[in-house]
Amino acid sequence: MSEHIERLILEGVLRPGEKLAAERDLAEKLEVSRPTLRTAISQLADRGLLTTSRSGTRVAQFLAPLMDPLAALLAEKPQVVDDYLEFRTSIEAEATGLAALRATEVDQEAIEKCIQRMKIAHKAEDPAEEANADLALHLCIYEASHNVLFLHIMRAIAELLHRDVFYNREHLYLRKGAREHLLSQHIAIAAAIEAQNPREAKKVAAEHIDFTSRTIAEMRRSNERMEASLHRIGRADFLANSN
Repeated sequence: MSEHIERLILEGVLRPGEKLAAERDLAEKLEVSRPTLRTAISQLADRGLLTTSRSGTRVAQFLAPLMDPLAALLAEKPQVVDDYLEFRTSIEAEATGLAALRATEVDQEAIEKCIQRMKIAHKAEDPAEEANADLALHLCIYEASHNVLFLHIMRAIAELLHRDVFYNREHLYLRKGAREHLLSQHIAIAAAIEAQNPREAKKVAAEHIDFTSRTIAEMRRSNERMEASLHRIGRADFLANSN
C-alpha cells in the first residue's frame, strides 16, 4: 500500500502540501483496512513523503528545504531572470513535444479548460487571473508530458513564480500588446498538442518562450529608463545648495 501512495505522489496525483482524506474515507477509497493504511502512512512519513499531526496527514513539502533558501538567494541576483528563461528554453519545447506525443484525453481536457480560463480572463481584462491561468496551463502541459522529473521540478519552480521571484507575471500581461500575443501563442500550443504534432508543438513553445524573454527584457529596459528619468528630475537632491 505504501508503494501505491508513493506512486500517486510521484505521478503528481497527490501534491506537496495537500491534506489527505480522513483515514476512514481514504481506506475505503483505496480498498484497504485502516490498520494497513496506518502502516503505509507511517512508513511514508518515516521517509519524509508524508507528514502527520492532529489535524491530519499531508503530502510533505519535500522540495521546500531546497526551494525556500533558493528563493531568497535568487531574489538577490538580477541575472536570475535570464538564467530562468534560459532554463525554460531548454526544457519547455521538449516537454511540449512530449505532451503532443503522450497526452491522454484527460490531459487534453485539462489543457482545454486552462485555455478557456485564459480566454475568460482575457475578455474580462483581468491580468492577474490571466497570469494564473497561464501558469496553470504550463503545469498541465508538464503533466501531459508524463515525465515525472519535468513535472516535479517545474511544480517547484511554479511556486517561485507565484512569489514573483523571477519577474512580476501580472506586469507581463499589462504590457501593451502582450496579452493578445500570449493568448494566441497559448492557443497554438494547445492546438499542436491536440493535433499530436510534436514538431509544431516544439516550434510554437520555443517561439512563446522567445517572445516572453524579449518582452521581459524590454520591460527591464523600460524600468531602467524610467529610473534614470526620475533621477534627473530629482537631481537637485545630489547637489550642494547654491545659497
